[in-house]
Order: sequence, then C-alpha cells, then structure tokens
Amino acid sequence: MMQRRIPLIEIYGSHYQMGCQFGEACRDQIRHSVENARELVQDAYDTLQLNWEGAIIQSRKYIPFAEERYPEYVAEMRGIADGAGVSFDEVAVVNAMEAVTMDALHLTKCTSMAVAPERSANGHVLVAHNEDWLPEDENDLVIIRARPEDAPPFLAMTYGALLPNIGFNAEGIAQCCDSVYPNDSRIGTPRVVVSRAVLSARTPAEAIRYTLSPQRAAGYNHLIAHVSGELYNVEVSARRFAILGSEQGVIAHTNHFMHPHMQEIESDPDELISTRVRYFRAHRLLSLTPLHTLDSLKTIQRDHVNYQDSICNHAIDEKQPLDREKTITALLFDLDERRMWATWGNPCENDYFEYSL
Repeated sequence: MMQRRIPLIEIYGSHYQMGCQFGEACRDQIRHSVENARELVQDAYDTLQLNWEGAIIQSRKYIPFAEERYPEYVAEMRGIADGAGVSFDEVAVVNAMEAVTMDALHLTKCTSMAVAPERSANGHVLVAHNEDWLPEDENDLVIIRARPEDAPPFLAMTYGALLPNIGFNAEGIAQCCDSVYPNDSRIGTPRVVVSRAVLSARTPAEAIRYTLSPQRAAGYNHLIAHVSGELYNVEVSARRFAILGSEQGVIAHTNHFMHPHMQEIESDPDELISTRVRYFRAHRLLSLTPLHTLDSLKTIQRDHVNYQDSICNHAIDEKQPLDREKTITALLFDLDERRMWATWGNPCENDYFEYSL
C-alpha cells in the first residue's frame, strides 16, 4: 500500500475570502486542472467540435443563472481564480465542464453507499464514495476544511478548480454525487454549483431542496445522509426529480436512474451496463454483512468484480479521451464523529488517512 496523504487546506470567512485562500494554497493544482481541461477539450475536438475559446463562450451562458441563484458560490469561483492567478472564465469552464461538453464525458463509474445506525457495528451512520474521474486530475486532489461565516463548517474533497461538493458538514449532513444522464439538459445553473449548496444545509429537507434549484442545467444523483440515520438518493435532472429511501438500513447508487419516473428520460440507457453491474454488486455486498464497519466498507470499495469497470475502477487505457477514468479517491465518513478517511488513488493500492471536522 502506498502512503500518500491528500493535502488538507483550511479556509474561512466570506465566500470570496474562502475562494482566495483556496486559490492561493492550491495554485499549482488549480493551474494544472485548468490545463488538463484545456487539453481534454483539444483532444476531444473530433467528438465535441469545440475548442477552448468555444468552451469559454459556452460556459458564459451558464454563469448568469448561477449568479442569480447562488451568488456566494460564484464569489467563491472568483476568489479561486484571483487566488490562483488564473482567469475567472477558465475556472467557470472547469465547473461547467459537464454542461459545456453536453455530457460527452462518459464517466459512468462512481459508486456511493451508506448504512444506517442499525446496520453499523458502532451504531453510527457510515458513508462511502468512490470518486471516478480523469486520471490526469488525481494529482490535484485536496481536502477542504471550511468555516463559512454564514453556513455550517464542512469537510469536503475536491480537485483542481472545482468547487467542493462531496463531504459533510457540522450539522451532520453528508453528500455524495454520482453522474447521471438525462436527456432534458438545458442552459442553467451548473450541477457543481447546485451540489456545492447542499454542504450549507442544516436539515435533510433543506439538503434535498438545494438539489432542486430552479433553472438548474441538469442534475446528479445526490446520496444524502443525515446523522439521524435518514438516507436518500435524490435523482435529479433539469426538470424532474425522484427520491428513493434506504432499504433495510442500506443504500447505494451508481450512474443510472433507478426510479421509473427518471428512467423515462435517461439518455442511451443501453450504454449504461457497467453502472448497473456495479450497483447490484455494491447492493449485494452491503446486504451480505449484518453490521458494517469501516473495514467492511473498505472491502467493498476495493472490489474488482467486472474489472476494469469495477467498483475500484481502473479503466485508464481507453483510446477515447472522454472515456478514460479511474478511482482517484475513495472516501469514508463517520457522520456521528464527523470524521473522514480518504485514499489518494485506487483504494486497492493506497492507504486511508484520517481527517476530522
């Protein structure tokens, strides 16, 4: 096992101040992620028919919706740009990349899971997430410990110039995001901005309400867990949503819609086979263990059934630039203790390190 610890960055104050602190502390990572995005657009020109200048123009269509609904998070993006010494347009492209590329990023391999107190050995709410993304962005991972002046403190993972959105806050609200592929996407608030808002929620209902921001461009599946043991999958598109609860104290989600109302608008469902295999595998492994521990969840996160498109993903040799990905980090949360464990890279090859809120 490799001993690599993701850097921890502490930020506080106004949203612009937090963005500046993030940008200054992670200048190299942010510049690297912008360059990665530029190269991705360039390498995928035959598919996207879009160059970097075009991507900037496209992203500018989405920012006014974010400014109207969530000006505080646009302020964070401006702070990131100013702190890192890059342009706001470049940070905007990174945060609107899924919309700019019209969901051509075929990244269909994230896995999220959670167990309620009655299904954990210590009686706590435990959450697990494998973040599968472009291998080029793995070196840009950071853990953010934030103290906003107008919202609960939170601990979250991010990489490069992306707003943080996968983590938990001091109110006991946790969020994991899984990409889904509806056919009703539109110009609106980028998904990353919508999911950033969930980290400010104080109740489960408020967290769900944030996922349903009016005039959103599209949506994720938001696996939302609360320290009370309430567990939800909130499947979201631009115009629809569905809420699914836990079954026998466990919940899982990957990258396809599970509610019939959402399946009606799923784009190319016959292309989403590996995500269904991962879901059934994860749900079966969750169901087999009566009382889960961090170690039992680590075992699931390291699972290689259906390799390379497994829960622990190693699909890095794809010929198409838009299809290349791997598990860049595996995350575990103990919501009762407000603690996180994270790997830097595939969990089968890297140790978990602890972070605390």
